[in-house]
Amino acid sequence: MTRGIERNGASAQPDRRSLLLGGVAGALLASAGGTPARAQAYPSRPVRIIVPYGAGGIADVTMRMVAQKLSEKLGQQFIIDNRPGAAGVVGINAVVTSAADGYTLAMIGGGLTAAKSLFKSLPYDLERDLVPISTTASYGLVVATKAGSPLKSVRDIIAAAKAEPGKLNFGSINPGSNQHLSGELFKSMAGITVTAIPFKTTPQLVTAMIQGDVDVLFEYQAALQGALADRQIVAVSTTASERAAALPEVPTVAESGLPDYEVTSWNGLAAPAATPPEVVAVLNRAVIEVLALPDIQASATKFGMTARGCSVEEFRARIAREVVKWAKVAADAGIEKK
Repeated sequence: MTRGIERNGASAQPDRRSLLLGGVAGALLASAGGTPARAQAYPSRPVRIIVPYGAGGIADVTMRMVAQKLSEKLGQQFIIDNRPGAAGVVGINAVVTSAADGYTLAMIGGGLTAAKSLFKSLPYDLERDLVPISTTASYGLVVATKAGSPLKSVRDIIAAAKAEPGKLNFGSINPGSNQHLSGELFKSMAGITVTAIPFKTTPQLVTAMIQGDVDVLFEYQAALQGALADRQIVAVSTTASERAAALPEVPTVAESGLPDYEVTSWNGLAAPAATPPEVVAVLNRAVIEVLALPDIQASATKFGMTARGCSVEEFRARIAREVVKWAKVAADAGIEKK
């Protein structure tokens, strides 16, 4: 009987070991599967997107369209929080110093890649302290002149500037902005001397051109739609590598005598650097998918933009290239750091 009990006990023992080992294996599998589970659960509460510029600008308009579609797709509200100040530094610093959990994101734009060249010190490093998620939109600028101006093309502008160095001027908003640096790059590549005149707002810039105080301006198409439609100013060129879909008859600067000139600004989403990769992956996929929606594409074309996402790696490489590019432009233009 004892042996029978021992046999029964011996036969029961492996069952207990199996249960124990099975429990350990299950725990390990659950642990290994924890990362995807967390990614699937994200987001579980509203997400804040800090836009480091004021409401109503092209950056704000772009991100509001994307935020609405992300809310619909991911089932949580994506809320825009405008934090203007110090050429975007205030808003970006708010994101960099927030929790790296995917619930505070930054809208970053091409202009921020010039910040290292414009400020003596920054509270963050764009490449080190943020992880890029995806671009959301890209857009070239318009080179425009006053209606009736003899400057009807890029070649006209270059010829006039070379004939009388220093006589012509170009206007743009905010020293150090993409608009300003686009003009400085144009000067450098054309080998001309033209005076840069800064303005605080686009309406002030356009008014000055209509009054004859500005010869050439560099600005985003969306900001000039009214003046272009009213034919108060004329688009003589665009700065992207391809013609703008909304201005197919207007040649690019590269087509018009400066073959290596290209400026394409962009907006995109980023998160604090330590944000979990699985959360970044969820956001990257969602952004790319919502940008492909027909209504987003139609709205983007209306505002002179191309709505297209990209991989994290592509976005990171683009940022790195532009940091180098604008550093050279700022140095060549003699822009002093603030």
